[in-house]
Amino acid sequence: MSGAVRPARSGEAEASAGLRCSPAAAGLSRSLAHRHVAMISIGGIIGAGLFVGSSVAIAQAGPAAVLSYLGSGLVIVLIMQMLGEMAVALPEVRSFSEFTRAALGDGAGFVCGWLYWYFWVVVIPVEAIAGAVLLHAWLPLPTWALGLALMAAMSGVNLMSARSYGEFEFWFASIKVAAIIVFIALAAAYVVGFSPPGRLGADLTGRAGFAPHGVLAVLGGLATVFFAMTGAEIITVAAAESAEPARAIATMTRSVMFRILVFYVASIFLIVAVVPWSRVEPGLSPFTLALSAAGHPWIARSMSVVILTAVLSCLNSAFYVCSRVLFVLAEKGDAPQWLVKVNARRVPARSVAVGAAAGVLGILANSLAPKGVFAFLVNAGGALIVFVYLLTAVSQIRLRLQRRREGRPEPVIRMWAFPWLSYATVAALVAVLVAMALRPDMASQLYVSLVTLAVAMAAYLLLRRRRRACRFGALPFGK
Repeated sequence: MSGAVRPARSGEAEASAGLRCSPAAAGLSRSLAHRHVAMISIGGIIGAGLFVGSSVAIAQAGPAAVLSYLGSGLVIVLIMQMLGEMAVALPEVRSFSEFTRAALGDGAGFVCGWLYWYFWVVVIPVEAIAGAVLLHAWLPLPTWALGLALMAAMSGVNLMSARSYGEFEFWFASIKVAAIIVFIALAAAYVVGFSPPGRLGADLTGRAGFAPHGVLAVLGGLATVFFAMTGAEIITVAAAESAEPARAIATMTRSVMFRILVFYVASIFLIVAVVPWSRVEPGLSPFTLALSAAGHPWIARSMSVVILTAVLSCLNSAFYVCSRVLFVLAEKGDAPQWLVKVNARRVPARSVAVGAAAGVLGILANSLAPKGVFAFLVNAGGALIVFVYLLTAVSQIRLRLQRRREGRPEPVIRMWAFPWLSYATVAALVAVLVAMALRPDMASQLYVSLVTLAVAMAAYLLLRRRRRACRFGALPFGK
């Protein structure tokens, strides 16, 4: 899985050539406008993990959860800066998982791509089930039926065109952004004493203190918060279908820091400043609780609509990411060749169908064993995204060092304080894995993810052996 940064060897080139359709046949559209890409990048970091999942971090760390969000946000910002550098340096790369292939070779690209696809394909049934549970409170229909209806709707959106996905995500993200801005305005007004008088500091430094469970709880919260913030990298997938991919990625990565500070850190700070952290119940939206405490119960009740929007947005994005990553894997010869074909709208419809099939199976299985299947799906994602980010960080380091050795000029967009911040990012990601291993509630997710990583590595070794056994390189995968 490692090796110098280099073009593919002749055998690999022949194998890849035999596994790809022509660019004309396999090309994706360039129909995403700048406003679509901008809102996709925003929507990628605002989901149910913020509106509901933040309750877990607050319950674990108290007001100091703000530090957990700040630390995790910093790691995400550094990763996005790495992606911005690589996107400008390698404008031909269309999926962020493919930066790993360019830096570390085909084996790393295979593993990174499949782990990333698997992470998002698990998200499809999880979000569909979550959306069905929310709808069930309004519509007296079986949750499996509601889940299938949501699946059908989002499948249809993704089958229409990339622009259709972008348009839906634009409005989904707009609703989420508007909701957070309204929340921040109302909560801040309460805290500073406008409507009605607030009491800043009473819940931040109360009887139990700012960090009631100690520093270790804050560090352990990094693992919980980290997964809530994943999704910012979707921009590197969506940008491939915009007019200027490298420019879009570079522009959006620079604005991630501001969005994390406003949407995450400011929101969590205001929540713990408005209500006692001990009143926050894991699994229930702390935003609703804070709005009710601030004297706005009617707005609090509307948060369920916002949460549903966040769930649908994530489901929509999961379909999109899964189909495009699978398309790129097939194009590189790492997935069946029939997945390379696109429909008349230049959408990889077969890859979308694979994601839909996985979602349907997950929903039906959940209807038979609700608690066991949903818990398995949630655990299945586990630490996979941390593995993918680790590979991405190592790739940035390797590509940058290779560039220096070759005497080429520094990229226009650069990782700050290279190489020390890059090494610090790797260390932080390793720390997240260590934190997962030390926490009983997350250790099982880490172990499941390690098994998945081992399966992906074994699959690549089998594929490589098959390629070498062929007289003229690899036979088309899937034939």
